[in-house]
Amino acid sequence: MRTRDLRVTGYRPLVPPAILLEELPLSEEGSRAVARARADLLAIIDGEDDRLVAIFGPCSIHDPVAALDYARRLRAIGDELRADLVVVMRAYFMKPRTSVGWKGLVSDPHRDGSFRINDGLRMTRRLLLDLVEIGVPAACEFVDPISPQYTSDLVTWAAIGARTTESQVHRELASGLSFPVGFKNGTDGNVQIAIDAVRAASQPHSFMGVTEQGLAAIVETGGNPSAHIVLRGGTTGANHDAASVQRALAALGTASCPARLMIDLSHGNSGRDHLRQLSIAKDVAAQIASGERGIVGVMAESFIEDGRQDSEAVPLVYGKSITDPCIGWDRSVDVLRSLADAVRARRSTPTSGPTTPPARSADNRTRAPSRS
Repeated sequence: MRTRDLRVTGYRPLVPPAILLEELPLSEEGSRAVARARADLLAIIDGEDDRLVAIFGPCSIHDPVAALDYARRLRAIGDELRADLVVVMRAYFMKPRTSVGWKGLVSDPHRDGSFRINDGLRMTRRLLLDLVEIGVPAACEFVDPISPQYTSDLVTWAAIGARTTESQVHRELASGLSFPVGFKNGTDGNVQIAIDAVRAASQPHSFMGVTEQGLAAIVETGGNPSAHIVLRGGTTGANHDAASVQRALAALGTASCPARLMIDLSHGNSGRDHLRQLSIAKDVAAQIASGERGIVGVMAESFIEDGRQDSEAVPLVYGKSITDPCIGWDRSVDVLRSLADAVRARRSTPTSGPTTPPARSADNRTRAPSRS
């Protein structure tokens, strides 16, 4: 009597990560650019650089051409504001769903239900290589422990989303990633689960995973000392305000974690009203300008055009999100400039000891060799 795969309807071959890395290699010059961008973020997170990380980009990427158009614009404003901001592009290719819907460029690149995942992986890696060439650091969300083997050498910052922050699999994954990882608070607004995730990810782990050759393996990690929380609000309301920020920083201190966090202007903080990101940005900028050094970064959902459109629309509006609504380019530039102004104001404000992120101690633990 058959007792396995009773609900599996089929298997298709998945290209091994090593094949894709060989087909679409990262050059030595490109790897140095990625390393520099990671170093910039680490310095900010550790309190050694007083700039702000600004992660701006679409809710999820569905059109590589529009994404590269956006990236070139982001590079220009990033260069203009480089003294005050390190601008990173939100380049999300996998879309976690509360129930059902399009799962992102990796899973369904042709948006027709064909789920040509190998095509999606190639498109994703090619686009990330293009971002490196343009000179724009990339921020991605990882929703499973396999996909990082295909792209993590190109990533500067990663998010673990609100739906997966409590997952032990994702905490273990983050412990082996070679760059800073932000854990978002839960969809219900619970910040403690993100703090617990930071603590877990900072420790060594052994878990089941895959190698670059696509073989099952026991992955051993040394822990990620640059994990931090991201306040994104929740069903209980927003948590971008000064009181919420102070409570989160105090809770981090109680947990013996560095007092550093990012704020997501969208999602639960905005109630998914993209235009509310503008008023939230003003509130966060005011906190920064008043001297708050525990805020090390800000995230926003931003694209070329305001709002969103249905993925089935014919024709699709160029540069407009097909998932969550985004603020358009002109509004995005205004927000970025206001954040840069706030950083300049913060420099003239005396340091407030309790909210200043302490420097990270040297990390001498041995890590298992991995591209992630």
